[in-house]
Amino acid sequence: MKKLINAAESVVSDSLTGLASAHPGSIRVDLENKVVYRSDGPVPGKVGLVSGGGSGHEPLHSGYVGRGMLDAACCGEVFTSPVPDQVMAATHAVDGGAGVLHIVKNYTGDVMNFDMAAEMANAESGVRVESVVVADDVAVQDSLYTAGRRGVGLTVLMEKILGAAAEQGQDLDALVSLAEHVNEAGRSFGVALTSCTVPAAGKPTFDLAEDEMELGIGIHGEPGREKVRLGSAAEVAEQLIEPILADRDFTNQPVIAMLNGMGGTPLLEQYIVFGEVAKILEAKGVRVARTVVGNHITSLEMAGCSLTLLGASDDLITLWDAPVNTLGLRWGC
Repeated sequence: MKKLINAAESVVSDSLTGLASAHPGSIRVDLENKVVYRSDGPVPGKVGLVSGGGSGHEPLHSGYVGRGMLDAACCGEVFTSPVPDQVMAATHAVDGGAGVLHIVKNYTGDVMNFDMAAEMANAESGVRVESVVVADDVAVQDSLYTAGRRGVGLTVLMEKILGAAAEQGQDLDALVSLAEHVNEAGRSFGVALTSCTVPAAGKPTFDLAEDEMELGIGIHGEPGREKVRLGSAAEVAEQLIEPILADRDFTNQPVIAMLNGMGGTPLLEQYIVFGEVAKILEAKGVRVARTVVGNHITSLEMAGCSLTLLGASDDLITLWDAPVNTLGLRWGC
């Protein structure tokens, strides 16, 4: 294992210390609870948005804290859910009097711990907390880690769109309704060319031959649908699109498309794949209205990519285009 770390047990704390040192004006980091906050929060009268999960997926979630996205991100240990005390601390800290919304990826530990924190926050201080569970991965219906679909790339789009709506002053009920709509309209699928190595494990999570890739991989290295021969970028693009369009019809409507790197795939290659994705979608009658390409929800140093499509009305596109100022996404500011 070759990694630029001090010790496996201090990876998350050390990373957050560096994050705080690098961006003192943009974010505030609670090192004790391992929570990242927007520097100007809580915002009075605005619904507070809290998300989080295991570390190792950066820039998700800490990189999406700021104006137009999250108010706080709870950082668990690598590939491990944050504990309820972290989530409860974040929930109290971002409450501006309009309630708090938890955005949770559909993994058993995340769902359980966020639910526990919401119950405790409500019982102790009467803060109204609602939750949305992102479940967009069409690769598997149930897995070793979930009941239902895994929450993957749609999480980024959800945080951006809900963040814009919260910034506009939409109330908690409206945000919950919007989140449910985004969940229904978004689908994702990913492939891996290599495994990743969790620092505490010190060895790759799974094995792939030089000429193999894994279809439908999870963001923690969970197994997908099958191992297949590694093909060209055009073939990989087809393998990304086919299961998504088989699950939901995106024809004759605009979509927001995200081609996401898993951490170890160069942007050069990501744009090659997206070029093929764009050609296939056009041929199938799917109109790409907005595009984002890059490392947005990663799996340490895993090589591979994922595709997320979100059916987008004019209202959703307006929310997507709204100003955002975070470490991971920034425009209009």
